[in-house]
Amino acid sequence: PPHVKNPVSIHRPAMDSLPKRDANHVPLSPVTFLPRAAAVYADRTSVVCGGTAFTWRQTHDRCVRLSAALQALGVARNDVVSVLAPNTPALYEMHFAVPMAGGVINAINTRLDAAGVAAILRHAAPKLLFVDYQYIRVATDALKSIASSSLPLLVVIDDIDAPTGARVGELEYEGLVARGDPARHPPREVVDEWDAVALNYTSGTTSAPKGVVYSHRGAYLSTVGLLLQWGVGHEPVYLWSLPMFHCNGWTFTWGIAARGGANVCVRAPTADAMYSAITDHGVTHMCVAPVLFNVLLDAHRDPLPRAVEVLTGGAPPPAALLERVERLGFHVTHAYGMTEATGPAMVCEWRERWDALPAPERAALKARQGVSAISLAGADVKNLKTMASVPRDGTTLGEIVLRGSSVMKGYYKNPEATDAAFRGGWFLTGDVGVVHPDGYVEIKDRSKDVIISGGENISSVEVEAALYGHPAVQEAAVVAMPHPHWGETPCAFVALKKEFDSGAGEVSEEELVAFCRSKMAHFMVPRKVVFVDELPKNATGKVQKLALRERARGLRPRDSDKKKPDPTRPTTLTALSRL
Repeated sequence: PPHVKNPVSIHRPAMDSLPKRDANHVPLSPVTFLPRAAAVYADRTSVVCGGTAFTWRQTHDRCVRLSAALQALGVARNDVVSVLAPNTPALYEMHFAVPMAGGVINAINTRLDAAGVAAILRHAAPKLLFVDYQYIRVATDALKSIASSSLPLLVVIDDIDAPTGARVGELEYEGLVARGDPARHPPREVVDEWDAVALNYTSGTTSAPKGVVYSHRGAYLSTVGLLLQWGVGHEPVYLWSLPMFHCNGWTFTWGIAARGGANVCVRAPTADAMYSAITDHGVTHMCVAPVLFNVLLDAHRDPLPRAVEVLTGGAPPPAALLERVERLGFHVTHAYGMTEATGPAMVCEWRERWDALPAPERAALKARQGVSAISLAGADVKNLKTMASVPRDGTTLGEIVLRGSSVMKGYYKNPEATDAAFRGGWFLTGDVGVVHPDGYVEIKDRSKDVIISGGENISSVEVEAALYGHPAVQEAAVVAMPHPHWGETPCAFVALKKEFDSGAGEVSEEELVAFCRSKMAHFMVPRKVVFVDELPKNATGKVQKLALRERARGLRPRDSDKKKPDPTRPTTLTALSRL
């Protein structure tokens, strides 16, 4: 108004005078999805496992009771509660009950041996350790090797369908649920959304495993963002083919509650278990690591009667593999993530115009890692020397970096590693990638896996993708091998499909090398192919490239390649100019 000389000075204090109140400022936590599900979806099926099924009202009641029992056992704010169990109702319920008690859930990889479990228990120092009856031996062996006066209390999780009676001590899961008293120990409210909700350990493909801490805020935002980006509607039927110990099931432990869906649990993701669950329960969604695609394909089943949405992550799946899976009726969405990013950090969002492209081109587009997760403030590919973004040309390599609330709080009890992981306001993933003109990111390699041959960077992922295009190849991994002239060159380790490995068709090293020569520049072609029964993998199913690199150090290229000039390789001067 004309009589007001400086309206800005009046409005600014008025805006600043509006305080945060309990009614308009509530800490974000994925735990809040459960009481909402109990109120809104009370009679809908929440969890199915074998012959056991619960509703959302029942799941909420069980979680509240378990939370009360945990508090009665002394669990307080920030106390770690570990669990070693497959995908069962108990592990699902603990994702709510533990933080309801103020604790931090630590779901341990069930594929680890006693030494691996002991290393985590020694570092995490949990107050309680819940153990599925099938893993009692591993857990007790792990505890025996820990020299500590404060070992965790051990709680056995028995089979919910057919109890075995297995016990170690007096504590048993269903007993705790039954005796929990919510009137005496109600769920603790989250006071600070920066508080820890989960502690997950990295798979240790390049170094010793580290404990990654998630905040309530980060887990909440990651959950909501991924539901939106994957297009998960209400009442999904979700098959737990992905272990819940993988980044808390990529946050779907909490996300399915948010959508009022049904959790279909299977103790082991065998082909029979997955296909039976899809048929019996009408599965609509599932997540898989790429290794499970081979499990689904090897079963030689008929195409599904209706499409199942599949979210995949981990190693970039070859386009040829994606094409075969989709012909079975699995509609695949590719995501990229890591433990430190609270699961998926990028999703390959599909563009409608791509539907008209030929199948191989669609598969190649789908194999890209995609665009930033909604929960992130930013994702980019940068030159770490200058921290400048690489051009969107699909060829210039840089490191993928992330920033946002869904990035981990840090590494538990490891401030040095935490500091090293962040630079200039970004989290460094250690993954090398490019940005295409449309803004979609594609991983080319782990920074440690790039092969530098004669000054040229060779992406092992690209060579692997070419190998997967050969009809006889079941698995392929490419690592660096010493070369007398070029320093290092690609060496391929290949596992053949059963029908070829058993003599249905002879496949030679020369044939695979010739196949690769038809698909890429000759300097990228493997100089040696080693046939193996199966690629070595770590406890999370990732290929152990470190072990393959060690093996490749003792190998030498084929005699025909030692001095053979390569017309496609840039001269040393040209190569140096690109560095």
